[in-house]
Amino acid sequence: MMRYGFVMPFGAASDIAEHAVMAESSGWDAIFDWEAVWGDDAWIALTAAAMVTDHIRLGTMLTPVPRVRPWDLASRASSLDRLSDGRVIVGAGLGALHEGWTAFEPDEGRRVRVEKMDEGLAIYAGLMAGQPFSYAGKHYQVTPTDFMLPAAPVQQPHPPVWVVGAAKVGAPRQPSLERAARWQGWLPQVVDGDWRGRPRSPDELASLTGQVLRIREDSGLPREHFDICLEGEFYGTDAGDRDLAAWAEAGATWWIEGAWGLDDSAAGRAELQRRIQAGPPAVSV
Repeated sequence: MMRYGFVMPFGAASDIAEHAVMAESSGWDAIFDWEAVWGDDAWIALTAAAMVTDHIRLGTMLTPVPRVRPWDLASRASSLDRLSDGRVIVGAGLGALHEGWTAFEPDEGRRVRVEKMDEGLAIYAGLMAGQPFSYAGKHYQVTPTDFMLPAAPVQQPHPPVWVVGAAKVGAPRQPSLERAARWQGWLPQVVDGDWRGRPRSPDELASLTGQVLRIREDSGLPREHFDICLEGEFYGTDAGDRDLAAWAEAGATWWIEGAWGLDDSAAGRAELQRRIQAGPPAVSV
């Protein structure tokens, strides 16, 4: 069965909370907020949403893991998971470099960001598992501590992590897919020459899904309880985004509605509200 989430393209904490209530009452399974380097804090916004909702899931889309200290990420995710009674999802990626990032922090290079991504997620999971925990990496070091330890998160072993995994067409090895396969969910992308985006067809997704599931199987990980999370715009103009039955058949377990083209104007807000209130696509998948 496919589940449905909605990404908020803009909005302060109060807006996220208001729209989370709207999304919950309209049948959406999750609402997501994006993390800015400088701007409204996604975790505060999702906390506000948790306080006024009962069951809708609350996630980031995305958390740029290389620029967040792993213990800060673990603290935020576990705190919100306890507050919301186990409704947190962490969408994780390298982060898209743009002026809103580099205005404050230099680009350390893709290699460093990949290293920090791997180390950061390892520490995230290790801290959630409890003490004693230690880690010695290239960028981060952690020693065991018993200082004012938090309670365990509701979701065990930790709130699920959905990781961006980009397949390079024609490449003999796919390290990005291998990374995503180690966690609880995969946000699929394809890199093919100048093209970088989500899979271009259900057939392409089905082929990549087979690769990712084989990687999990070869690593001794179960195929069950692994989400394949496709982002698109059912309420947009691309007819291919409305064939959700085909995407589900190709392996997608979540449809994430991303209305990134809407601007923060009266018209954009009205259209965003219309789409949320319309509810998740009425498609039998």
